[in-house]
Amino acid sequence: MNKRTLQIKKPWNLRAFLFQWEWLLIVIFILIQIINSSISPYYLDKNTFFIAPRIFLDKAFIVLPMMFVIILGNIDISVASNVALTSVLMAVLYNAGLPMSLAIAAALVIGTALGGFNGLLQIRFPELPAMIITLSTMTIYRGLAYVILQDQAAGGFPKWFDFFAWGQIGPFPFISIVFVIAALIFGLLLHRTSFGRVLYGMGNNLTACKYSGININRVLLIVSLLTGFMSAVCAIFLTSRMGSTRPNVAQGYELDVIAMVVLGGVSTSGGTGRIAGPLLAIFIIGFLNYGLGLVNASAQVILVVLGLLLVLSVLVMNLRISGRRSV
Repeated sequence: MNKRTLQIKKPWNLRAFLFQWEWLLIVIFILIQIINSSISPYYLDKNTFFIAPRIFLDKAFIVLPMMFVIILGNIDISVASNVALTSVLMAVLYNAGLPMSLAIAAALVIGTALGGFNGLLQIRFPELPAMIITLSTMTIYRGLAYVILQDQAAGGFPKWFDFFAWGQIGPFPFISIVFVIAALIFGLLLHRTSFGRVLYGMGNNLTACKYSGININRVLLIVSLLTGFMSAVCAIFLTSRMGSTRPNVAQGYELDVIAMVVLGGVSTSGGTGRIAGPLLAIFIIGFLNYGLGLVNASAQVILVVLGLLLVLSVLVMNLRISGRRSV
């Protein structure tokens, strides 16, 4: 009697390896370096790859939990307003006499609570789409920031606070070191834990997960809390970089973050995506904006280029998916 063996992992396939989405992103990243260096003689400066990340890595912290949100098949468009309100409250607390270290700790608590509030609303009203709920809280959070500061700015932070955005440990920017650590943690959560497998399962079939005994509300709340916490981290680094804050800070961040996740190959229908793609997309969009900024390109031109890049990526992704289904 012959033995039968069950194979859990698929055999390695060269063609499948070479046609991974991340390789296309690497090609796009190289093309952007070529284009940027051709349109600006200042782009290939030795400090470019150390200076540029300081400008765009603050929003990259939100990309990590947003990837979880979109893998679940949801969306969160309140993150930028969370950043603004958290930044404003941190500044107000400091100016009211709270030590800066405690104001930073308070910002982390506030941002996490605002994210958790989104999660509780989604749990309490499951019939409402996540976009509608976060659209509402986006308006509320930004509105509260304007109520608190009006059109004024708040600042006067201690000198050491600048270290968050502009400091270095050896040759490496402090913000880059913190982001690498955060990316490793989120990567391990997604790809090496049961929590990550639950995220993919809920994104593929929420009903099946619910009737399999998975506490979907707890998972949703955890993801919302993580999103709020990383929004607060973004607020701290952004405020440090600017040296002050206003109610209109981080406007448009939600669109940039979602664009980075989608360009990274995470499907908006949920259930698919890997952390490597969004990480590459962060640097693609970040260096694209940095290079166009060196030649004083208008914000409208940058939006058009980014939009074309997203359309191209979605078309290619759909072709790949339809090609797999036809096989």
